[in-house]
Amino acid sequence: MADIAAQDIETRKADVRDRLILALYAQLKAERETREALEYVIRHGALSPEVLEAIANDPVPVVSPDDIAAVERVVTLDAHRRARTKQGRDAT
Repeated sequence: MADIAAQDIETRKADVRDRLILALYAQLKAERETREALEYVIRHGALSPEVLEAIANDPVPVVSPDDIAAVERVVTLDAHRRARTKQGRDAT
């Protein structure tokens, strides 16, 4: 019974870490998109105050389902890798 409780705690910790990873990924993606938009505006000479204000006030884009799926695949692959590594250590 104690093993089940310990696994539940581990699952919750993983969920919290997964949500943190998703949030950080979304923030990084939004910052990159804003930087790319600013670079485009600078390169094409569209530096009017209205354009710069629009870029500065642009809300952080919502994470798409594709983004979440990609991060979930990475997390799953990492979990499988860790499980294989642990099985290898336990077998020796």
